[in-house]
Amino acid sequence: QVQLVESGGGLVQAGGSLRLSCVASGRTFSNYRTGWLRQAPGKEREFVASIYWSGGDRYYADSMKGRFTISRVNAENTVYLQMNSLKPEDTAVYYCAARKSRDYSGSPIMYDYWGQGTQVTVSS
Repeated sequence: QVQLVESGGGLVQAGGSLRLSCVASGRTFSNYRTGWLRQAPGKEREFVASIYWSGGDRYYADSMKGRFTISRVNAENTVYLQMNSLKPEDTAVYYCAARKSRDYSGSPIMYDYWGQGTQVTVSS
């Protein structure tokens, strides 16, 4: 049983920072790409960033480049999302998701496993 458990969300003022964590369990993720996607109220789920467990190659949505950093600690089966210079428009539920492929995809439907999500609220 694959499990992805997120933590680290919360309320922060604009310009602040948060670090989200995603702990993966249930199998070996060395051939998986793990990503963060988010969904704001009334909007579709959108890609944020992803990383390949074995190679570490990273992708970011354009609006997150330079502000967000995705990383992983293989020994801990944990993926992090460091979010800096947060804006009110970053407010959303952030989901950790895993894809059984090295290939990049920004489409939510291409991810096979999902966590329950963690709320990030950025106040102005």
